Amino acid sequence: MLNPYYNKTKIEAGCDEAGRGCLAGPVFAAAVILPKGYKNELLNDSKKLTEQQRNFLREEIENKALAWSVAYCMQTEIDEINILNASILAMHKAVSNLKIKPEFLLIDGNRFKPYKNIAHKCFIKGDGIYASIAAASVLAKTHRDEYMLNLHHHFPQYKWNKNKAYATAEHIQAIKTFGYCEHHRKSFHLKPKQLVLEI
Repeated sequence: MLNPYYNKTKIEAGCDEAGRGCLAGPVFAAAVILPKGYKNELLNDSKKLTEQQRNFLREEIENKALAWSVAYCMQTEIDEINILNASILAMHKAVSNLKIKPEFLLIDGNRFKPYKNIAHKCFIKGDGIYASIAAASVLAKTHRDEYMLNLHHHFPQYKWNKNKAYATAEHIQAIKTFGYCEHHRKSFHLKPKQLVLEI
């Protein structure tokens, strides 16, 4: 069972991102404030859940969280400021859109830039430690997957409905065949040997 909070007396928001390592599309981030007594045995790092479990938890979290927000930075922003800064900016956007102002931020990972005057603490693999970070990971992942599924209908050749723009063999082969499109991150270049056409 995940820890329900880091500090019992403060209003905490868990923050996480999704899509940082993808070749195309935005990076998404979420911020979630859960009730202090919230418990759900299924809740975990979104990467350890099935798609069905994530979608179930998304509805649960959005209905029961005290506040939640999802934001993103487009691939053009990623190319301009790099993926780390874009991930942090997306988290800042998500926090700023919360209907309740948090007093403390629990951040997944080891890098973050302070947001205004709100204190924060980073936790490596925090989405497997604190419920609010896990909830944020679920929202970021499911909202991004939904976004990529919509893009897939316009660019079916890349199979983003299955690979969500990660560098799978199928996605790389599609880039070899069709080239990049406007949704690909120009700063994420595959190594030349990955783009050698298979005969």
